[in-house]
Amino acid sequence: MADKMATREAYGQVLLELGEQYDNLVVMDADLSGSTKTKDFGKKYPERFYNMGIAEQDLMGAAAGLALSGKIVCASSFAMFAAGRAFEVIRNSIGYTGANVKICATHAGITVGEDGASHQTFEDLAIMRTIPGMTVLCPSDGPSAKALIRQAVAMDGPCYIRLGRSAVPNVYAEDEELTIGKGVTLREGLAVTLAATGIMVDAALKAADILAGEGIDARVIDLHTIKPLDEDIVIKAAMETGGIVTCEEHSVIGGLGSAVASVLATKCPTRMAMVGQQDTFGESGKPAELLEKYHLTADDIAAAARTIVHGR
Repeated sequence: MADKMATREAYGQVLLELGEQYDNLVVMDADLSGSTKTKDFGKKYPERFYNMGIAEQDLMGAAAGLALSGKIVCASSFAMFAAGRAFEVIRNSIGYTGANVKICATHAGITVGEDGASHQTFEDLAIMRTIPGMTVLCPSDGPSAKALIRQAVAMDGPCYIRLGRSAVPNVYAEDEELTIGKGVTLREGLAVTLAATGIMVDAALKAADILAGEGIDARVIDLHTIKPLDEDIVIKAAMETGGIVTCEEHSVIGGLGSAVASVLATKCPTRMAMVGQQDTFGESGKPAELLEKYHLTADDIAAAARTIVHGR
């Protein structure tokens, strides 16, 4: 197994497996099949693959129609266009009807890199969370992407799955068991909790190593399901540790940080800090340099944790 893999690559691989398992699985794309990694499915199952062109609204409307006629549909485009351009169609044609469509949106967040601000969406999790009945997933690596996509396809109803462009280190083993709606404690600790999603899970584990060198034992949890959020693991962390730092490659407005804050504010108030995009647009650049500029690194997570542990 490779040490690193982009979650979009994992998506492309697991589609081939699922295509064999489900003869009613249809994959649709918006003229980006090379980038979203759906093209291999199209080659193997051409009768079940539709390139809808650069027309995300049409893509989502057609996906809803196919799903309501009995198909399981994976509809793919870049996250900026899937969640942004097609929102109204997703809301009314997929969400309102409960259509069995899995919106597999790639190229999310700042690590889109050189494509720049027009393609770097920090709003998609927030937008999709607001749609009633929409499950929202953000896997941290290749193995978790495969596990969660398998479950998403097996369940009935709409789902938004956030996937990335850049290769990221594997957090999980290939055969790891994950469950939609259940967070994972990756590291125990009592001083502070680092609650992360997506590519920030690996950064949180690195931050925990930094903090351990300073005598601070940090708990690390992977909240791969943004909705429905695992409230039990969040409340347990709030009760057992000194506070929570949320970590996401997404705006701090409306994403994981907001979801966790809503739970804590009503059920278990505690100290919080949020590492994420701080109400800014991105820019073109190399992913690693952008993560550093916008304070989305392990060092930034460790710094936020210190403010909780030391009370300032």
